Amino acid sequence: MFVYLRLFKESFSFAINALRNNKLRTFLSLLGITIGIFSIIAVLAAVDSLDKSIKDQLSGLDKNTMYLTKYSFGPTSVPRWQRENFPQAEHDDYEFIKRNVPDIDAIAYVIFGGSENLKYEGTTVSGVTVTPVSNEIYDIENFKVEKGRFYTESESYSGAPVIVLGSSTAVNLFDDFNPIGKTVRVYGRKLTVIGVLKKMGSGLGDSPDERAYVPANFVRRFKNGGVDGLPGAVIIKPEKDVDIGAFELVLKQKYRAYRGLKADEPDNFFINKISGLQDAIDGIIATLNIIGWIISAFSLLVGGFGIANIMFVSVRERTNLIGIQKSLGAKNKFILFQFLFEAVILSVLGGLIGIILVWLIALLASRLLEFEFVLSFYNIFLGFALSTFIGLISGVIPAISASRLDPVEAIRTGM
Repeated sequence: MFVYLRLFKESFSFAINALRNNKLRTFLSLLGITIGIFSIIAVLAAVDSLDKSIKDQLSGLDKNTMYLTKYSFGPTSVPRWQRENFPQAEHDDYEFIKRNVPDIDAIAYVIFGGSENLKYEGTTVSGVTVTPVSNEIYDIENFKVEKGRFYTESESYSGAPVIVLGSSTAVNLFDDFNPIGKTVRVYGRKLTVIGVLKKMGSGLGDSPDERAYVPANFVRRFKNGGVDGLPGAVIIKPEKDVDIGAFELVLKQKYRAYRGLKADEPDNFFINKISGLQDAIDGIIATLNIIGWIISAFSLLVGGFGIANIMFVSVRERTNLIGIQKSLGAKNKFILFQFLFEAVILSVLGGLIGIILVWLIALLASRLLEFEFVLSFYNIFLGFALSTFIGLISGVIPAISASRLDPVEAIRTGM
């Protein structure tokens, strides 16, 4: 046992000395594996961060929440030309479902808003997504008010000229001033700011922090039911413990009858569930992971070939030394471990540097972009394991070739 420990120690010492004596070569080898490990860990961390951010934003929604609209949130077999001819989900549809479909906990009507300019005195904020929606959205989404309040049912029904700002929108428009009670212009009309939402962070699509919310009926009064042809949707949150399958079936039957569809006619609408959206997101994330692995594999391959090439050069340069060591009694195992350790140390150091670089960039990006980048223990362990594996694979053939050299031929070749 002690013999093997001594063998490991001496082999490790020889490998360290060889790396110190060839600093430029060591640096170039480290660079190759560092880029490879950095690439794959950075891609995986970015995808994990995006996945976490999206799921955190969706976590405030009940997974059974449904979006009734003319669009499908996932893949569908309905041809595109047919989907484009589907009628929009209108406010009347929302009223019908609200009155006639049982077991609804909350229901809201939303018009998918476009980008608008918000103005306050001499300040203009461009590209703000203004979402016209009924007041029930507050009970469906994971909204929390930081200042003021959200608009009431009576304000929503009457289409009162009020607006609720996302946290980033409020800062961009008012800086450090309290916006409650101030008048802003949007759609060329004056609206009173009655609330500011708490910061929620980025997620799927535009962040609520960068949006603004107005009563849907306020927009319907002067936009002829919509915003320049933008689509609407009815958002439905069923009651807890309800049979979702039966609820969806009743909803579909009543809505088909409302639209006058015959038994042999296909649906001209989609009922999209949040759970289905999460499944679609999981599929996209899995695809991104696969693409990331494929791209990063090329970097790892280049790094591995670089280490293998350097190790073959190292064996050739030290052929004479190998012959002398073997003639003095060095076993094949000693020579094998000597070069194998050299390759593994190179790979592990390169992997550690790559992981540290990812951590530093993630830390910096999280502060600058206000987006939480996640570097999980699994990704760190994966990077370390991959770098060790690359070192073993890249160094095993050169190490075996070195250990099998004939001492006499090695000394003669090196002279």
